[in-house]
Amino acid sequence: MAQIYYEDVEVGAELPTMTKKPTTRQLVKWAGASQDWNELHYDKDAAQKGGLPNVIVQGHLTSSFLTQLVTDWMGEEGFVKKLEVKWKQFHFPGQEVLCKGKVAEKLGENTVLVDIWTEVDGTVYAPHKATVVLP
Repeated sequence: MAQIYYEDVEVGAELPTMTKKPTTRQLVKWAGASQDWNELHYDKDAAQKGGLPNVIVQGHLTSSFLTQLVTDWMGEEGFVKKLEVKWKQFHFPGQEVLCKGKVAEKLGENTVLVDIWTEVDGTVYAPHKATVVLP
């Protein structure tokens, strides 16, 4: 993406939507990289025993999707100063997860607050906030 500059950002501007479709293989790779070996992320029998229909996507993987959305948007010269995380519902492998965002506020000193979230079928799953410093 092209570099975004603070003076060019407007409150209410939407970030380009990014689509992810996590797979069970991706969950296992993430478990290995993050050392999150909770069986609910890779063992369908354990997930069903726990009352879930399938294994669930790690919350931190969901947050990484949203962080990618922001870093792709802000360009190489920006940086994420703060990430506020909230997980409301589980994502499952095979779901088409839309990652969306909108500039919520210009805080001054080249800093913006961005609301970011995941959606599946119009339902918000993970409303996060990112504080971003732009050139």
